[in-house]
Amino acid sequence: MRSISDEGTMTRVTKYKYYTLAIGGGLVVAVLSMILTVQFAQAARTSQPSIQSRGGEVVEVVPDKDCKDCHLDISESWSHSPHAHAYDDPYFQEQWNGLGKPGDCLLCHTTNYQATTSSYTAEGVSCEACHGSVQADHPPKAVPIRADTEYCGECHTTTLHEWRLTGHASVDVGCMDCHDPHSQKRLFEVSDDLCINCHKEDMGDYLEDIHIQKDIGCVDCHALVIPPETPPVDGIVPTGHTFTITPATCVACHTDTLHSGFHLPGYENGAKNASTTELSDTTMGVDDGLTKPEYPTAEIGPTPEQQIQALEAALASRRLTSIFQGGIIGLVLGGSTAWIIAHNVRRSLNGEEENGEDEEVESENG
Repeated sequence: MRSISDEGTMTRVTKYKYYTLAIGGGLVVAVLSMILTVQFAQAARTSQPSIQSRGGEVVEVVPDKDCKDCHLDISESWSHSPHAHAYDDPYFQEQWNGLGKPGDCLLCHTTNYQATTSSYTAEGVSCEACHGSVQADHPPKAVPIRADTEYCGECHTTTLHEWRLTGHASVDVGCMDCHDPHSQKRLFEVSDDLCINCHKEDMGDYLEDIHIQKDIGCVDCHALVIPPETPPVDGIVPTGHTFTITPATCVACHTDTLHSGFHLPGYENGAKNASTTELSDTTMGVDDGLTKPEYPTAEIGPTPEQQIQALEAALASRRLTSIFQGGIIGLVLGGSTAWIIAHNVRRSLNGEEENGEDEEVESENG
């Protein structure tokens, strides 16, 4: 017959064994949870390339949504741009619905619109709209950029027409010499800095002008947009890219002068010629007063090496975040598993002890 000390020793050994099992089970669950969390996070960000046929050649292409995994800053900048919201913009939706939702509008307000099927690959102007289909071997294979003013003009028709009337067109100053294609904002935060970057020879007269003394900049006159009295049905209005100044521009501010009977210099009939006046080529910048921008676009942002370093740092940070999230989930699930096992072991051991005591009582009574 076993002594009480022997039974106590066996009970402690049994408890140690079961508690070790509980802790071990919790650790296994924690590690598996962390690994699965990291794997699922990576799988969610990396979708399978789709298959497209291009000129008889079958190629794998990467979905637009995968671009943001590497191009974090560009994706963030684009997400707040008019391009990103070309479809869901409330004003567009109002006008589009009012016109009966014509498919022609979706040629510019969606990506890859197919008129025959009324289908498109993305709402708004996505990466593929300007970069084309990105093949699965990017990187290292480079992605072409449609850095062409005429290409932008396929949708920005009014702006393209205005641009063609200017000296900018004659010296090949295109859209991306002034605009960031992703955010659609100006390359310089201060508008005048953007103009002065090329029009350095005009600065002398500009600094002596009374307008600059009144804090009136270049675009306040040269890119002034006077809305039409009646909004056009199609919603397309001037964009201010002719950069010309007419009497209508002056009258937008000098209303008192006009009402007092003063005539604008060079216009005998005052503002009557405002809507028909055209400036000379010299005034519009066709002469040597306008030169091609002296800066490459890369100089206003990080260098390619800096971009690569930023991408590597961002990806490393994302991996660490996934591991940290997996660790938290693993800790919670592993701890819960260990507690459940330990709780069941405790109940089982307590039950065995109670049964042992009952047997001892019965044997003594017997």
